[in-house]
Amino acid sequence: MGAQFIYLLVWLFGVRTSFELDPWLRGPLGSDYIGDQPYEECARDEGLIVYRNVVSGGLIDNFDRMKSDSFEPESINGKIRRFYENTAGYRMDVQAQSYFPANIALWLLVSTISRKVNQLNFPIQALDTAKGMTSEIILLNTPDGRRKYTGWLRKINGTDRVIYTGFYMIERTPINDTNCIKVVFPMPDGNATVILKPVAGRNGELMLSSNGTEYGDAGFYRVQKLNNVLRVWRINSLQESFRVYIDEHEVLRCDHHVRFLGLPVISMRYRMEDNKL
Repeated sequence: MGAQFIYLLVWLFGVRTSFELDPWLRGPLGSDYIGDQPYEECARDEGLIVYRNVVSGGLIDNFDRMKSDSFEPESINGKIRRFYENTAGYRMDVQAQSYFPANIALWLLVSTISRKVNQLNFPIQALDTAKGMTSEIILLNTPDGRRKYTGWLRKINGTDRVIYTGFYMIERTPINDTNCIKVVFPMPDGNATVILKPVAGRNGELMLSSNGTEYGDAGFYRVQKLNNVLRVWRINSLQESFRVYIDEHEVLRCDHHVRFLGLPVISMRYRMEDNKL
């Protein structure tokens, strides 16, 4: 029932398009069940080679690819750059907090859709992440060795419950012509695509935000294939932000916040540590 309601909203508020018309939105779509299946499904459909449980490799193969007129990668702290280029070499701890009343809608989303398809099982209570989470980097390369996607699979430790089955890539948006980080989360016959615009902080920190201005800019896009027709709903009221920084103890951290209708929904605070240290 929850999925049907989402499909109705996409049909009512989305625009009809195609990946040929909007190639910047192109990304893997999911089947009925998500889990970790999209990586093999995508590799089969696009002729890619999958590398699981790698010990080196990052969300971005080369941080300098994010360079644009509005963003200088050189201004970001070197520790943060290394994390993005070699995420597989880091272990993470996370603390999560959800907020009333938006957490009611989050609970409905997780209980009616996420549990069923095993994707986007956001932690609703702090104890949900008490045992931590697993983090697996998955590389999807073309036969000639070029990186097409980086997968990041995260599960609640001790369970098979997937928090994120994500595909990471760099995408240049048609609005503002900016290189952004694009993350695609496959869903049944569709996906949730988040386009994050990078900004350099005064102290070398990296800020990423989906707070764009219009269709074609940074934002949260719900993509759905309905009867062989692609519809895309840019959900203006849903905003996501990250702050990746080095704290006063020289520890690498990330603060991740999601807001809906201006209200805080969930915050996740990460501590990342290089496995070599």
